[in-house]
Amino acid sequence: MATQQPPAVFGVERSLAGQAWRWRGGNMDLGSGVDGLENDIVTQLLLARGVARDDLERHRNPTLRAFLPDPSGFRDMDIAAERLAQAVLSGETVTIYGDYDVDGATSAALLVRLLRMLGQEARYYIPDRLLEGYGPSGEALVRLGQEGSSLVVTVDCGAMAHDALAQAHAAGVDVVVIDHHKCSHDLPIATALVNPNRLDESDLAAAHGHLAAVGVAFLLAVATLRTLRARGFFAQRPEPGLFGLLDLVALGTVADVAALHGLNRAMVAQGLKVMAKRENIGMAALIDASRLTRAPTCSDLGFALGPRINAGGRVGESTLGVRLLTTEDPDEARAIAAQLSQLNEERRAIEAAVQEAAEAQLDRQHNRAVMVLAGRGWHPGVIGIVAGRIKEKTGKPTVVIALDTDEAGHGKGSGRSIAGVDLGAAIIAAREHGLLIAGGGHAMAAGLTVAQDMWGPLADWLDERLGAVVARATGDRAMLLDLALAPGGLTPQLVETLESAGPFGMGWPGPRVAVGPVRLVKADIVGKDHVRLIASGLDGASFKAIAFRAVESDLGQALLHGSQGRKLWLAGRVKIDDWANRPQAELHLEDAAWAD
Repeated sequence: MATQQPPAVFGVERSLAGQAWRWRGGNMDLGSGVDGLENDIVTQLLLARGVARDDLERHRNPTLRAFLPDPSGFRDMDIAAERLAQAVLSGETVTIYGDYDVDGATSAALLVRLLRMLGQEARYYIPDRLLEGYGPSGEALVRLGQEGSSLVVTVDCGAMAHDALAQAHAAGVDVVVIDHHKCSHDLPIATALVNPNRLDESDLAAAHGHLAAVGVAFLLAVATLRTLRARGFFAQRPEPGLFGLLDLVALGTVADVAALHGLNRAMVAQGLKVMAKRENIGMAALIDASRLTRAPTCSDLGFALGPRINAGGRVGESTLGVRLLTTEDPDEARAIAAQLSQLNEERRAIEAAVQEAAEAQLDRQHNRAVMVLAGRGWHPGVIGIVAGRIKEKTGKPTVVIALDTDEAGHGKGSGRSIAGVDLGAAIIAAREHGLLIAGGGHAMAAGLTVAQDMWGPLADWLDERLGAVVARATGDRAMLLDLALAPGGLTPQLVETLESAGPFGMGWPGPRVAVGPVRLVKADIVGKDHVRLIASGLDGASFKAIAFRAVESDLGQALLHGSQGRKLWLAGRVKIDDWANRPQAELHLEDAAWAD
């Protein structure tokens, strides 16, 4: 029996972007009367995001104390903490082996800084994306052991590194794995493997499967201090505080697009406060290089800071991110941050070329449930970003493959998924079916290595396996709205009220507002492909709006050429425009619908 859909907001069953409008929670059509409703608005936002009424106060101000679980509830956590504590007590040489993305860099930096606070300078190793690929290699682990490291801690990688960890074990190198990617039933040989996505995990740990690797690394830090405390390590020395490491947790969590609910939301909320204090010299230099003149927000982590750290691993030197986030030298920090900014500009140019080539293949795949695009000469450092862009453009899971990336002609692929479609599990299944040389990931993102003659069969297999799932995920496509109001209610105070229910991100979506009815006073193109608007309401109030990357879309064309004299509802996210003499609220437009 089909589930009856709730009534469309303002009767909009098909907007200019081709979707219905529904309330995310209850009906919050406020008109312009928003004064004095701040607490009610926040309450409704929390309820609409799944918070139980008896748990509202904990979520209004998400603190670490209120959400931090007992780390011992995670399998192998106590073993990992004991081994790391023993290395501290014995003065062993420890190497942190991280992935080359932001989550890997922040995870590695967190453990390096932890050990430094405990009086021990750890080494770190970040593989080269092009020469070594993703994850620990047996050759590198054995070499680290030969160079004196008796303990290697892998972060954001290792959960599927069966061969590499077997080689390390045979060479007598202890390896602790800290990861969050999907696991298979058979786990690799390791001293400890801490991962909330282990298939044999407890209910407590499995409920934290949305953690980024840096979040798991923070829990290891908590467990390690507790172990050292029990061993009397702090009897003659002060115990370091871990709160100051939360800026790293916030950056890695947001950049890895981890769901911002529960513990993640608490760590990011508190991490932003730590970041505003600028106590990490490298983080402060990164903020300055991003040209931010205020304390960073959650969106800054994803769109300004994160891409710069990523640029080192994508098109530059893989260790730059960890070097920046662990340095105590302001001059070195400024130099690395400037280098990362330059690399980020180079990355953008490379990305644009690959995206253009990949989009040229879309017409041949319009009936596919999963977009699988492949090309020779594509830089493997940008394929994940391109996959994300095309996923947003098509509304479908997307895998982008750079062919001929090594002497054997293998292709390196990166995928991005949509809500309701577990791409990581599908990639692991494809590997188990013999379609891939390597592959893994989590629900929203995955990586793979494929033989050059197998990417076509992989595309067919993914289409067949995920077709019904994608159809369900996209069949009820709708714009979910949190509240509606007249233009006069669009004020900086409203923006502040809405932001107080944040931080927002994956799994904790930012509030969407419908504003109207309005008529467009002006509609033009700004930048390369953005549509800029000035709208005026029936209440006499006017405001600015902008639809990013919308010029070629049906929405953009209708706003530019088909809206003269007609009344519309505009929907999107409200932000503060602080370029003017006094801050004003503006709308970042995502959709629109006729109001007459």
